[in-house]
Amino acid sequence: MNTSGHAADAVRDDTAGLRLHPFRGIRYVPDRVGSLAAVTSPPYDVVVRPDGLLHLESADPHNIVRLILPQAVAAGTRHRKAAVTMDRWLADGVLAPDPDPALYVYEQRGDGILQRGIIGALELSTPAEGIVLPHEDVMPHVVEDRAALMRTTAANLEPLLLTYPGDGDGADAVIERAVLREPLLATTTEDGFHHRLWAVTDPAEQAAITAELARHQALIADGHHRWATYLRLRDEHPFPGPWNQGLVLLIDTVRYPLRVRAIHRLLSRLPVADALDAVGDAFRVRRVERPLPQALEALAEAAADGNAFLLAGDGAFHLLDHPDPALLARTVRADRPEAWRTLDATVLHATLLEHVWHVPDAPEDIAYIHDTAAAVAQAERRGGTAVLMHPVREEVVRDLARQGVTMPRKSTSFGPKPATGLVLRSLALD
Repeated sequence: MNTSGHAADAVRDDTAGLRLHPFRGIRYVPDRVGSLAAVTSPPYDVVVRPDGLLHLESADPHNIVRLILPQAVAAGTRHRKAAVTMDRWLADGVLAPDPDPALYVYEQRGDGILQRGIIGALELSTPAEGIVLPHEDVMPHVVEDRAALMRTTAANLEPLLLTYPGDGDGADAVIERAVLREPLLATTTEDGFHHRLWAVTDPAEQAAITAELARHQALIADGHHRWATYLRLRDEHPFPGPWNQGLVLLIDTVRYPLRVRAIHRLLSRLPVADALDAVGDAFRVRRVERPLPQALEALAEAAADGNAFLLAGDGAFHLLDHPDPALLARTVRADRPEAWRTLDATVLHATLLEHVWHVPDAPEDIAYIHDTAAAVAQAERRGGTAVLMHPVREEVVRDLARQGVTMPRKSTSFGPKPATGLVLRSLALD
């Protein structure tokens, strides 16, 4: 499925499109770590389980999670700890900057997917400029935390995932030539994905990439909070310089389509029984006596006809569908496009969370979990409710982004996501 192949139109003015810059990447020195796979991590917001965090920390003493999710009681202490750790790793030769500014060709292969793209430092732009299109709202406390971490470390520790519809030979030709060369690094992470990275340092090849990208705008596939963080930090550094750019991975999804998955909600303080009692006859409620994969199939069938959710946490699955139209009319904003008003995430937050369940919009009450089985397991362990979601159709994401309408936060999960820890960007070097 082409998840973003036409998610962003080409722009006519070459000066108004994406402006990607080379940078001196900071990378792990293979001889100083157990293995490259052992020091990588999923993006910070995918590492949600404490056992997952501990697993990564124990995989190697230099795992990147110690920078992206440093552990300490106070937030300020955490961020300073990350900065001190990064400085020490650079001084000890665990991390080292590449000698020349480069754009990087990045390849992931696994689970029937081949994905290739370009990593670089992208010049920042606001949504009003129409160059980089967000499609989801963000949570202020997350942006504040990410901003404090980037501010303290003076580094972009993991790339955002952006997509654009390539229509020329410039970037594609460079990528095709790069993958024939010996890579800078190659590793296989524990999820079975193979990762390779090449540096593009030739000025002519860099120019071919930047010329093609300058004709395009891009859709944020993953990293809305980090993009908002980039913009906040740029505002704090108004003069031209490294804070005017941010680390991104750009994927031409005409050639390399992504997958779209749902992000589930965990309501730790709401037991399933209480959730079902509160729903009453506002939705049709059916108990699904099937294992998780088959329960998700039932959710998909119901979602084809309208809003549907699968509740879990009490050892069973409960399918909610066919919401009361009058209830939706009272609780969902009428001043948005129909595509937004009928989103599952819109109905979940406006109707169920706010009106029916009265769940506060706070991190201690709502957690966002990418992995379906993990969401169910955590709900059962905590006596709460997991609300399992069905993925949003890609064309809905694209159309709303073009209209400048943002979806509720954590509405989509595009993937595969880039592994964190393969290349970092220091703002001190740029």
